[in-house]
Amino acid sequence: MIYLDYAADTPVNHEVLDSFCNISKKYYGNPNAKHHIGAQAKKIIAESTEAIKEILGCSGMEVVYTSGASEANNLAIKGIARAYRGKGQHIISTCLEHASVSGTLTWLQSQGYEIDLVMIQKDGSVDLDHLKTLLRSDTILVSVGYVDSELGICQPIAAIGEILMNYPNCYFHVDATQAVGKIPVSFINIDLVTFSPHKFFGLKGTGVLLRNETVLLEPLIHGGSSTSVYRSGTPDTAGAAATAAALKICYETSAERYQLVKAKNLMLRNALANYPLVTINSTARSLPHFLNVSVKNVKAMAFQSALNDFDVCVSTKSACSTDITPSRAVYTVTGNRNLAKCSWRISICHLTAETEIQDFLKIFNTCYNNLTQK
Repeated sequence: MIYLDYAADTPVNHEVLDSFCNISKKYYGNPNAKHHIGAQAKKIIAESTEAIKEILGCSGMEVVYTSGASEANNLAIKGIARAYRGKGQHIISTCLEHASVSGTLTWLQSQGYEIDLVMIQKDGSVDLDHLKTLLRSDTILVSVGYVDSELGICQPIAAIGEILMNYPNCYFHVDATQAVGKIPVSFINIDLVTFSPHKFFGLKGTGVLLRNETVLLEPLIHGGSSTSVYRSGTPDTAGAAATAAALKICYETSAERYQLVKAKNLMLRNALANYPLVTINSTARSLPHFLNVSVKNVKAMAFQSALNDFDVCVSTKSACSTDITPSRAVYTVTGNRNLAKCSWRISICHLTAETEIQDFLKIFNTCYNNLTQK
């Protein structure tokens, strides 16, 4: 089996899993309980929270624990929209967002909110001039992903944050799910940040919303004490500790891991560039962890299925997206509907072996010849 779908999910690190299991056994008390067992669990959460803040450099933000990035995105966007609806109902986002963002915005649109999508430039980055023209006095939220999940394009988040400083009633949400754990992240001038540790060798079923302490939200879940008034429910002591552990391990060796991934991405690019019907859709702004490609006139699902027959795992789009439509992200960046229909994603990490890449390229060659000569 050759696994090339690390942007969808990663194997849990054994130290992270050990941490989760050990804390689950030892600190099993409810952190809300007033007895000493509950107090011990509460202390573990507090220590984990401080560790997360220190690693990410976000001391001025509250850590809100959720069930994953999708819930965190929903809480951030709906929470702002409902809390500040008296100041406006205009929201700006992009065509590159994860389904948990775009789906939330579609729902808000059905509730009377006005959604504008900022234009994307040829390199996949947000058109900052167009963003400036879209901003209004009643704009209450701009939501832009740090790195998109299909092409891996890193957005000019700092520049967007600077622009929004001139709009005191507008808040900035950044879905950093595909950035945290891969690259250094900066949260200057950002109000809300979301991510999930299962993207960087942590556990599924946990997520994080970082909230600037000056920002109000209307909760999605009401009733019951927790670590935050914005997300009710019994706090997950072991989940918080495992999240902190996953972050610590990733960022201890992030620079070395990045260089390994960059070298492997170059191997793939150089080899695939020799095929006349292959187009690489990822741009110069894409992280090396992603390589989005199209094979002319071969539907994405057909190529994915052919690779799957050889036990090669790739994605046609984000794992949370429907498979039957063209990639909106690829179409937005390339302007080519055929490329969008035929696009699929290779995603690698430091664990991807050179032998896996070499074996993949041999299998790719077989699939390419079979599917393009019909």
